[in-house]
Amino acid sequence: MEALDPKLLKAAVEAALLAAGQPLSVAQLGELFPEAQRPNHTELAQALEALARECADRGIELKEVASGFRFQVKADVHAYVSQLWTERQTRYSRALMETLALIAYRQPITRGEIEAVRGVAVSTQTVKTLEEREWVRVVGHRDVPGRPALYGTTRQFLDYFNLRSLDELPTLAEIRDLDALEPQLDFPAEGAVVAAVAADDSELAPSSDSAPAAVDDIVAPSSAEPPAPAPEHESAASATPDLLIAAPSTETRQ
Repeated sequence: MEALDPKLLKAAVEAALLAAGQPLSVAQLGELFPEAQRPNHTELAQALEALARECADRGIELKEVASGFRFQVKADVHAYVSQLWTERQTRYSRALMETLALIAYRQPITRGEIEAVRGVAVSTQTVKTLEEREWVRVVGHRDVPGRPALYGTTRQFLDYFNLRSLDELPTLAEIRDLDALEPQLDFPAEGAVVAAVAADDSELAPSSDSAPAAVDDIVAPSSAEPPAPAPEHESAASATPDLLIAAPSTETRQ
């Protein structure tokens, strides 16, 4: 088997990442090459490391996220590059962001448990928006009467917020000091939500849940949810400026 020239391998990996328009894993990159020339994991890792080093003085960076590797615009030049697109950035309401924060930090969690923490009902539109963005999904059902759906975050959630895993979520100390945070995870930092996230009690911890769904399986949510408190009003128009989600970085567009 004739080994692929390292320079050609690096160039091919670079071109693939630029052309893909989405993150590519090491396995996906390897599949691009014919079997007789297919690089091993070490060779691909070396090519990726070389590409990352070459980005040091450029306006783009090679970033590893949950789904793999991608080229994206660096944060310090994002403000300039974003002028290429005239559409307004999406703003999300505090209700939606509080719901997402609770799911991210206390997953798996039911809609009723989220409502118990927030003190208001979680509107159907809030859940629908999070599911349409593919940030959350149903991962199972609580083994209690009614079998309410358990929600968790997705790989797309990790990719959007530049995370490789949930272990990279900001610490509670960082969440309490949002002014010091990049706007990547603009979660609310006050009130019952942070207190609930920080709590070590087992009130919201799963005890006898059914087995989680497979990664790509989305189970239809159960309609048997406990009665909710006063309803909230969720709409794009209700979003407040301080809850703007600024994309952590802009992927290179072809």
